[in-house]
Amino acid sequence: MIQLTNKYSIDESAAYIIADKKQIQSIDLSQKERGFAEKMLENKSKLVHINSFHKSSFILLVNTEKDEFTQLEEIRKSGNKIIADIQELNLEKINIVNLSSEKFTYALCEGIMLSKYGFHKYFKDKEEKKSSLKELKIVSNNNDKTKVDLLNALITGVYHARDIVNEPLSFMTAQKLSQEIERIGKETGFRTEVLNKKQIESLKMGGLIAVNRGSTHPPTFNIMQWEPENAINEKPYVFVGKGLVFDTGGINLKPSGYIETMKSDKAGGATVIGLMAAIAKAKLPIKVIGLVPATDNRPGNDAYVPEDIITMFDGTTVEVLNTDAEGRMILADALAYAKKYKPQLVIDLATLTGAAVVAVGENATAIMGNTSKEIEILKQTGFEVWEKLVELPLWDEYKELLKSSVADLKNIGGKYAGAITAGKFLEHFTDYDWIHLDIAGPAFTEKNDSYRGIGGTGVGVRLLFEFLNKKRNN
Repeated sequence: MIQLTNKYSIDESAAYIIADKKQIQSIDLSQKERGFAEKMLENKSKLVHINSFHKSSFILLVNTEKDEFTQLEEIRKSGNKIIADIQELNLEKINIVNLSSEKFTYALCEGIMLSKYGFHKYFKDKEEKKSSLKELKIVSNNNDKTKVDLLNALITGVYHARDIVNEPLSFMTAQKLSQEIERIGKETGFRTEVLNKKQIESLKMGGLIAVNRGSTHPPTFNIMQWEPENAINEKPYVFVGKGLVFDTGGINLKPSGYIETMKSDKAGGATVIGLMAAIAKAKLPIKVIGLVPATDNRPGNDAYVPEDIITMFDGTTVEVLNTDAEGRMILADALAYAKKYKPQLVIDLATLTGAAVVAVGENATAIMGNTSKEIEILKQTGFEVWEKLVELPLWDEYKELLKSSVADLKNIGGKYAGAITAGKFLEHFTDYDWIHLDIAGPAFTEKNDSYRGIGGTGVGVRLLFEFLNKKRNN
């Protein structure tokens, strides 16, 4: 937890944010230490660590020559470097002293706290692997508790999202995911309703039922609600997340090299859960619904197969040509279900296609939809939180690639434009303002990526939390 204080001891470890090297003179250092810091900063180092044995001083010089968003990202990454030194020295407390702009304080805290995360549950020595940092305090006379509360709520949401992605199928079945959602809802304040297999079948959610047929574990459909009395919106924002707790590809089995990271296929659902946790913990005055259809996709004895024709929740018939295009099948049912809420806007998130990674890379999210105004706001927000979005077109020509000779739609569009035809498939099940985020690239990393860590990144939680805060403030 990040805390506020208006004073600190000069004998305590601290991170100082400066915009001018002259500000080093106001930091409690010996003359020799000041000289060392100035020399290091002359050598283009932007972060200097001075170990005075009884305390550590971190001096961060902001590069004012770069644009604001790049400055903030570099500060977050500096937080990652600081947490590494904190861990090495086994420090338990650190103060953030800002001698520059307030916005830099929160970026540094964000970088430190997100870097502090670790998934250690399955280590024998997990207690030893946990971060030594116990207290992070912002030294300020301003005492803007609201901003600190928002940041703490956001960090909580990202942690929950990362935990869910990082859990293996041996623990995180669809039913266990629902139990985790209920637990998180009770902790943070949102309401949860879980539909079981019989209820899903009675609703005729054909996509979710079909994908689940090869599994020994039943599916669930998870509904999360945050509806505060002081809500500024009558129509809710609805977030839909793909909850594939593990994806083998089904009968179209994934090859080695692709299947090993498929616990991450629930990252879209994890983002929605983390977002709901952040919203509820922050008590945002906005009505929000979260929908997460959940199952695993396996080539079991009764698995759905290519050329099956599936009747979806809204009555649309779909010819299955590839069982590994399962995410769109379960999302389609959820998007059609979302109509009942008469939503102001629906945003879905999914690790949907490898084609999105080919198109925009591992560090960006492909965005498409039918509301250019909201897409532009999200794209701008993406730069601010450094979760960048690249817009792909949804022209009607792509719909032609989904035509079937035996059903209303095919579930894949062919060799080209795979990310777009997947989005076009989902579009069929909407009749409201809607945006699709394909997070296949940035949702999971197999090597440490600064404050994003290793494994599940929680991508989308920060983006959408900030997006909703903009709605709140407008």
